[in-house]
Amino acid sequence: MLKLIKPVSVVQGFARYGYPDNLTLVIGLLELSCTVVYAIPRTAVLGAILLTGYLGGATATNVRVGDPSYFMTVLLGVLAWIGLYLRDDRLRALIFPRS
Repeated sequence: MLKLIKPVSVVQGFARYGYPDNLTLVIGLLELSCTVVYAIPRTAVLGAILLTGYLGGATATNVRVGDPSYFMTVLLGVLAWIGLYLRDDRLRALIFPRS
């Protein structure tokens, strides 16, 4: 969410990753939107899919520049799905159907 207020560290990070700093607001709003969709129970599955895509892009960016912190973005994606699995009976039934 720091992307919305653009502190110096975010601007430097965008430069390091090769993104223009005028994209900080757009990317920050995209991240916030995905998170809000994930937080609403009726749209949580869609939110998890969107967050997975968002975090996949972050992972690809980290790998491209050789930043070992890509592990964290992968972990956040996995945790999003674990959280959804734990709170949604329909997802548990889909993954482990009972006979």
